[in-house]
Amino acid sequence: MGTIELTEATFDEVLAQNDIVFVDWWAAWCGPCRAFAPVFEKVAGEHPDIVFGKVDTEASPSLAGSAGIRSIPTLMVFREKLLLFSQAGALPAAALEDLVKQVRELDMDQVRRAVAEHAAAGS
Repeated sequence: MGTIELTEATFDEVLAQNDIVFVDWWAAWCGPCRAFAPVFEKVAGEHPDIVFGKVDTEASPSLAGSAGIRSIPTLMVFREKLLLFSQAGALPAAALEDLVKQVRELDMDQVRRAVAEHAAAGS
């Protein structure tokens, strides 16, 4: 499937309609972003059942701001609309593949219970 471009208009809809979404926050002027792009594209091509989206922070500054992006590249991973992972910096291909494996193997019922318990403890 490769990657898709995400914008303010499509971001929430893509999260709502797909089980697993990896998001690469990037900008054209960013050297590490350009270095990570082929890694992200390659891994995306190997997992056609997962959405790999890219957000150009220059073209979508309000989306980047609402996501709390402070440095790029930043990789975020959502499953069932829950943010599971967020890390600034480029990952090597092996680490990105390992992350895909870990996200696939998560017991989402257990994750939702943990999120609910955390929310209850904080209120």
